Amino acid sequence: MDLSGVDLGATHLIASGLVFVVAGVFAMLGLGGGMLYVPLFKWLELPLKTVAIPLGLLLNGVTSASALARYAREGLVDFRGGLPAALAAMAMAPLGAHLTQSVPKDVLIGLFAALTAMAGFFSLRGAGREETPEPMSPRRRMAIGLALGGGEGFVGALLGVGGGFIVAPVLMMLGFGAKQAAGTTAFIVTFASVSGFAAHAAEGHIEPLLAALTVIAALAGSQLGAWFMAKRAKPGWVKRLYAVLLLGVAAKLIFDIVRG
Repeated sequence: MDLSGVDLGATHLIASGLVFVVAGVFAMLGLGGGMLYVPLFKWLELPLKTVAIPLGLLLNGVTSASALARYAREGLVDFRGGLPAALAAMAMAPLGAHLTQSVPKDVLIGLFAALTAMAGFFSLRGAGREETPEPMSPRRRMAIGLALGGGEGFVGALLGVGGGFIVAPVLMMLGFGAKQAAGTTAFIVTFASVSGFAAHAAEGHIEPLLAALTVIAALAGSQLGAWFMAKRAKPGWVKRLYAVLLLGVAAKLIFDIVRG
């Protein structure tokens, strides 16, 4: 996307409008939206490592925390099951954030594309399945939560995505209904994103005006998306929409790498 003729204020407004839409869609799955925030900021020609990734994590945290508040009111969050993953994610996120500056840009984009495509395929694969939620034993919940949360926190902070794209499909494969998976994912992603963003911010990677505008947009969009998911959305439709979005982003990123 060539924005050479567009002033910085217009870029901020465009970014805010896109964030509003993305936050609404991704809040339906309890995700922060970093799977699209980071590519969008990159296509708006904002620096990848010092703006797109840190800002993506901030908006992940804001969107998922906003959605979490609504999901919690609807009783759709498994706090006990999600706590081990949330704590592990919070512990591993700073390491991923620190390594971001050491990894070549093309490698980051390639990893981003591969993981986005993987998440899209997982979601599409499970879209037509009937939901058969089954409670997990405390031991299984702890083991899966620690491994899942640690991996999510590290990879999410490394790429600026919060890691919810890993958590939501796994929870649904483990028997969570789409709505409870969305609520529990929002809980875990909030911890991971806040921890990862704090590590990036400590190194001075934040643009205050753009952050303020996009945070407002993310709050508004996420509330609308969470309300729609809790009250109106059909789980199968949401999973398909999620899959199509992710596969589209992965294809565009791969195309950019090949073309470049």
